[in-house]
Amino acid sequence: SSGSRDEALRDKRAQILSRGLPKQKPIDGVKQVIVLASGKGGVGKSTTAVNTALALAANDSTKEVGLLDADIYGPSIPKMMNLKGNPELTPKNLMRPLKNYGVACMSMGFLIEETAPVVWRGLMVMSAVEKLLRQVDWGQLDYLVIDMPPGTGDVQLSVSQNIPVDGAVIISTPQDVALLDARKAAEMFRKVHVPVLGLVQNMSVFQCPKCKHETHIFGADGVRDLAKTLGLDILGDIPLHVNIRETCDSGQPVVISQPQSDAAKAYLKIAMEIVRRLPVPP
Repeated sequence: SSGSRDEALRDKRAQILSRGLPKQKPIDGVKQVIVLASGKGGVGKSTTAVNTALALAANDSTKEVGLLDADIYGPSIPKMMNLKGNPELTPKNLMRPLKNYGVACMSMGFLIEETAPVVWRGLMVMSAVEKLLRQVDWGQLDYLVIDMPPGTGDVQLSVSQNIPVDGAVIISTPQDVALLDARKAAEMFRKVHVPVLGLVQNMSVFQCPKCKHETHIFGADGVRDLAKTLGLDILGDIPLHVNIRETCDSGQPVVISQPQSDAAKAYLKIAMEIVRRLPVPP
């Protein structure tokens, strides 16, 4: 029948396509990998990645958490996690992550000068991503959080095709321009068979510190509407608050420095929602 012929063609096409892809290989010692992506830059993805990694550790002290900064061109994890210096090498020539607040971190920012631009073409970027994925001794981790760069290009494909990713989280502001790119990011992960765990609405509302009046600077419910369209869940809502920005800039993220604040509670809730949706580790 034509139906079974179509199915056979689809299978053949999938086989041909998969030949050109690298074989997915888990990272030694890492149980589950969560990627945080946005599509668009400037929507607070790295801030969310840092605070989510810290929240995963804070929610369950028995869990070991790592944070990988895959933003090769604009690594910001070293500053936000208050880390400096070059990683030590193990006898097997693997890099040892730098650690702060109980979270192991690896970033391109540890390997280059703070002010030096990374002026590289795609192949060099792919090689750097490969090193960050394969040449790091993470020890034993329950969760590895990967902070993706903006866009849907080489790095995103390289990560999702090289290692098994247990779930992706998409961060966006409610602004229409950001939502366009967030949708592309969600669709990209679906194409490469990475489960999208849900969306995070960032910078959703600003409360005036003096009169407490609330303003939806980037729009009100854009991410909620997008989640409905894509059939995805909203994992959490993070306000636009000066404390979130200041604490990350000073290398003392809000989950660590102000654990009782509403902002920290928002990240702790997001971490809880992520864990709830992850597959049960083997």
